[in-house]
Amino acid sequence: GGQRRPPPSPRDALLLAVANLNGVPGLLPYNLSLEVVMAIEAGLGDLPLFPFSSASASWSNDPVSFLQSLCHTVVVQGVSAILAFPQSRGEMLELDFISAALRIPVVSIVLGEFPRRSLNPLHLQMSLENSLSSDADVTFSILAMNNWYNFSLMLCQEEWNITDFLFLTQQSSKFHLGSIINITANLTSTSDLLNYLQFYLESIKETTSTMVMFGCDMEKTRRIFEITTQFGVMPPELHWIIGDSQNVEELRTEGLPLGLIAHGKTTQSVFEHYVQDAMELVARAVAAATMIQPELALIPSTMNCMDTDERNITSGQYLSKFLANTTFDGLSGHIKVKGSSIVSSENNFFIWNLQHDPVGNPMWTRLGSWQEGKIIMDYGIWPEQAQRHKSHTQHPTRLHLRVVTLIEHPFVFTRDVDDEGLCPAGQLCLDPLTNDSGVLDNLFETLQGDNDTVPIELKKCCYGYCIDLLEKLAEDMNFDFDLYIVGDGKYGAWKNGHWTGLVGDLLAGTAHMAVTSFSINTARSQVIDFTSPFFSTSLGILVRTKDTAAPIGAFMWPLHWTMWLGIFVALHITAIFLTLYEWKSPFGMTPKGRNRNKVFSFSSALNVCYAILFGRTAAIKPPKCWTGRFLMNLWAIFCLFCLSTYTANLAAVMVGEKIYEELSGIHDPKVKH
Repeated sequence: GGQRRPPPSPRDALLLAVANLNGVPGLLPYNLSLEVVMAIEAGLGDLPLFPFSSASASWSNDPVSFLQSLCHTVVVQGVSAILAFPQSRGEMLELDFISAALRIPVVSIVLGEFPRRSLNPLHLQMSLENSLSSDADVTFSILAMNNWYNFSLMLCQEEWNITDFLFLTQQSSKFHLGSIINITANLTSTSDLLNYLQFYLESIKETTSTMVMFGCDMEKTRRIFEITTQFGVMPPELHWIIGDSQNVEELRTEGLPLGLIAHGKTTQSVFEHYVQDAMELVARAVAAATMIQPELALIPSTMNCMDTDERNITSGQYLSKFLANTTFDGLSGHIKVKGSSIVSSENNFFIWNLQHDPVGNPMWTRLGSWQEGKIIMDYGIWPEQAQRHKSHTQHPTRLHLRVVTLIEHPFVFTRDVDDEGLCPAGQLCLDPLTNDSGVLDNLFETLQGDNDTVPIELKKCCYGYCIDLLEKLAEDMNFDFDLYIVGDGKYGAWKNGHWTGLVGDLLAGTAHMAVTSFSINTARSQVIDFTSPFFSTSLGILVRTKDTAAPIGAFMWPLHWTMWLGIFVALHITAIFLTLYEWKSPFGMTPKGRNRNKVFSFSSALNVCYAILFGRTAAIKPPKCWTGRFLMNLWAIFCLFCLSTYTANLAAVMVGEKIYEELSGIHDPKVKH
């Protein structure tokens, strides 16, 4: 039930990584896919996935034959890169030689980083234990962000590696290391630990603002704080930081001081994550190289590995350039290549701070996160700011504000003070008749002193709705105030390059707040802040109706004069064509027509067109030819539309005579006079 899962084999991790990456859409172009075609035998990294041919000579017996066989097996099959798992420095050197001889990239996944003198860009190593440098970066950034430059170190293990952290602090002249307190030998005895801590903490309390702990697990950390708190040897102003990455799920609050800072990951990276990230690094580099020169990135250019011709670049050398410039967010962290040979996996950490929750219980609060080499803040408060806020809370000071007002009935009234210069009712306010901040400072300083020499003419009693609102606000928000009336009696406007009135006093710092009937407009809201309106007004305007006496030509209003002109021009043109059609037709009503006793003249055509237009029956001579009758029907249809439009517009015009005057707003010229 509670047994730990055994670490997976490289074979299983590789197969899982290939399956996962082939399921990522768009990772490789041209419908390419990842495939593991071989693995190096145990002597070069313990990868017995597809064992190397037994006919080939081993590395120790015949290196040249081994490279020959390896070259034809790897390069001919179009392998882009080799993934190896060396376990010793000797295997790292062998892989270094293989990458240089085959001119193909090799990515070695190692437990701990192997130092190398030569930086071979074709041989990259990815360490599973590179989090020490990340811990150092996170801790250093926390110190720098809070300006905690004077610090000391506390070590709970004898040989804990703090080289990276010390290197970062020594690079900056602002940081000063106080003492390194090594409590490894004193952890067994409580009395020895107490005496040791008491001596060192007493010696550094004047020079050190922050204590950074390394190599201390949660049990040791809790024991240290319980002892220092119980016997009162912990300096109250000392900030504590746990420099090692912590498991977020194991963080507890019992026995730990408020303000303690820790960092950690919600999920721990496992071996499979590093293998998949290494394979994804190769896949992304191949994809980038393929988009530029696919023939060089995908087709092996080396057929004989013993050929030392360096004139042409090989596929592996071309791919190594893209490997060095590939970065992405992988499963184990932010992947990038440092120094052309180290694959760095920068872990993304969360930064936690032990604070009080709303009901006063200790709780770990997330302050921010560490991503891509920098701290990204959340909405929390950093410990330094929280400490200041706490000190202000413990020693509250009542704010003292200066408030300006303006007399505006019924919101603000004034009356004279009594004979003693006091206000039996209302709030004492000054009417200094000036906006000079220096004069106001002297007046209020004199008013609050033991010897009140402020002239009684400048003293007033202010009362009204706004004054009551101000008094209630001061009671709820816990502040005192001095009240005065604005010197120029203006609300505030932009004149001659500066603001006048209430707005001017606020911008100049003469007053902290204005309380009166103060309207909000666009110009004022751009320079000062307003509260939500506490009172709203509306404006009603009474207007007379228009004169209903219409002129004699009002019947023509429904249509534009161009419309009237067009109708009558069309009428006469239609009459002309009716006459022409009738006289040119053999069936027309003309002397030459068949048995026609009457004659259809131009006057007859006009009579027909006008009768149809006005919709009145009259003694007309309708045309007899079919062309004329067709044209007459078209004219009748046209007149029907015109008459309907005229009738509708006439009704609208008659109704419009009864509407009110149109106003565009309070700035309309009709309102100004």
